[in-house]
Amino acid sequence: MNRSISLLGLSLFVAPLAACVDDGYGVMSVGMSYPYSGYYDGFYGPIYDGYWGSNGFFYYRQNERDRFRRGGHDHFRREGNMPGGNFRPMQGNVRPDGRAHMPHFDGGRGRDGRPGRDEGGHDHH
Repeated sequence: MNRSISLLGLSLFVAPLAACVDDGYGVMSVGMSYPYSGYYDGFYGPIYDGYWGSNGFFYYRQNERDRFRRGGHDHFRREGNMPGGNFRPMQGNVRPDGRAHMPHFDGGRGRDGRPGRDEGGHDHH
């Protein structure tokens, strides 16, 4: 009986530590809005919102209850000039609700490290 209680106590102690492992999920502030901009070729269909991950990929979802999915570099771009083909400008805001798992989310900082700005330092608020 004591062994069972000890094992239960150990598992309750170790479980929260598993959250400390770096799984690529970032910190978000619920209720805040984070801007994004770039170019999208429409490959995945309409998107609801998204964000640029710290790994350079665009993460999108197709509705507010959907999970964020990593888009391919060949479908989402954010370099200075619009690519050819089917690419169209995209911009919007993502507003995390606290339930969303956001892989590689950097807290809304662009590549320049400043909140609310894209990689060119442009403010989109």
